Amino acid sequence: MPGTPSSVDARAAFRAAAMSTAQRLAPGHGVPLSRHLALLAEADFPEPPPVWTDERALTVAALLSAHARRDALAEGTTVVRRYFDDVRLLRPAALSSGARALLYTSVGEYCAALGWPQVATRFGAEALLFADAPALRYRALTVMSLGHAINGEFEAAESSRQAADRLFAEHGWPRQEQAYILLLAEILTSAASLDIERLARIPRVLDEAFADNPYAVYTARAAEIMVQLLRRDFGGARAGARQLLHSSGSHESHRMVRSFVVSILSDIYVAQGDPLQALAILEPYRNPQGHGVCFSMQRSAALLQLGRERDLLRETDACVASETDHCLRTLMPVLLGRALAWNRLGDDRRARQSVEAALLIMAQTGTWATTFSMLPRDETMELVEAVAGARPDLAAMLPELTRTIALVAAPGDDGTDRPLDPPLRLTPTERDLVSQLHSSLSLAEIAHARGVSVNTVKSQVRSIYLKLGVSGRTEAIEQLSGVRA
Repeated sequence: MPGTPSSVDARAAFRAAAMSTAQRLAPGHGVPLSRHLALLAEADFPEPPPVWTDERALTVAALLSAHARRDALAEGTTVVRRYFDDVRLLRPAALSSGARALLYTSVGEYCAALGWPQVATRFGAEALLFADAPALRYRALTVMSLGHAINGEFEAAESSRQAADRLFAEHGWPRQEQAYILLLAEILTSAASLDIERLARIPRVLDEAFADNPYAVYTARAAEIMVQLLRRDFGGARAGARQLLHSSGSHESHRMVRSFVVSILSDIYVAQGDPLQALAILEPYRNPQGHGVCFSMQRSAALLQLGRERDLLRETDACVASETDHCLRTLMPVLLGRALAWNRLGDDRRARQSVEAALLIMAQTGTWATTFSMLPRDETMELVEAVAGARPDLAAMLPELTRTIALVAAPGDDGTDRPLDPPLRLTPTERDLVSQLHSSLSLAEIAHARGVSVNTVKSQVRSIYLKLGVSGRTEAIEQLSGVRA
């Protein structure tokens, strides 16, 4: 009951957790305690105060960051709109610059966790205006870097990341106090630029700096799967993605990272010619506010491969209608997919308009590999060349566009140039065993024929399944035979 010793103790514990967490959000004072984050992530957000004070701002900042870091995002964008109109507080404020900066960075962190990058970046930039200490500037820059990266503004993301890294090095803050979200931004930037070696180093940094943080460890494993995808180890990436999505660790992971893993898995199915399975994987998912992860974009690649152009247009109508509210990183592939659909349906005018819109965005944000992933190469190249070649202001982009499309887009109808499936790297023993898997022999009969124990055969078969990314003999035979379930 209110006023009882237990309720007083609970309020005191909450206040202590909030103040301790707020103090540790920026480097120089240690990292937020896990038990405090857990407590705050379970707490409700308060109503807007009549007048914002430093203590109330720090409390809400701690709550927002705790909810973001513990993936407690059920209230979505409602929380932000409860307190803000754009980046302006709805109620009067008597805030110090530091408290205001910390509040804005926490709103930005929360928005980024939702997949709402445009708003995250605006709050990061606003925080930078009020950041009156190096640690606060560092935190604002990390929020801006992640917001820009999610939005596909990778040059701006890299600029903010480098500025943050310089601040961190200059002030000698402990390694464990570096911002996790800055490494998440680096994952996205490295993948977009196909810097696989740089991307491959990030999981080790996450494991070393955040060994006790299961959310960061999960992200490290997701980054490893992304490396496998970019190296075209589809079997390994598919097996890893499945395992990660269904592991017990998924309960301590971030929604956006899980969504990225789902997207990777759907991309693999499209790349391996199984668009129906990609659609089945994506079926439960809906687009978040801001489309930082756009499942309509993911579905459009599968629908295009199936020749369901009108379904693709219906799926992505809401994306183009959202205009500036849509994440640019995911909007560009949507526009290109719609262009290909219109082109196939014989509407040359709309096809060219859609390509032109995508290229104008690229002129501002840069040409990045992930924009063209899973789009049919020859069709995409033809449309892009026709539109860019007809506009002097876009013609200068053609060499880079041509190189990027040739490097990452899916092969054309002839299927030559680039095999869809990478080498499986089976051992000679596994290759020999594969031929027997096609037979009607049981594993015990195969073991007898090979003169080895059943356990040996089972171990070898498990290794084959792992490399194929399958879970059973029938699925393995279908994949090895080139037949898609």
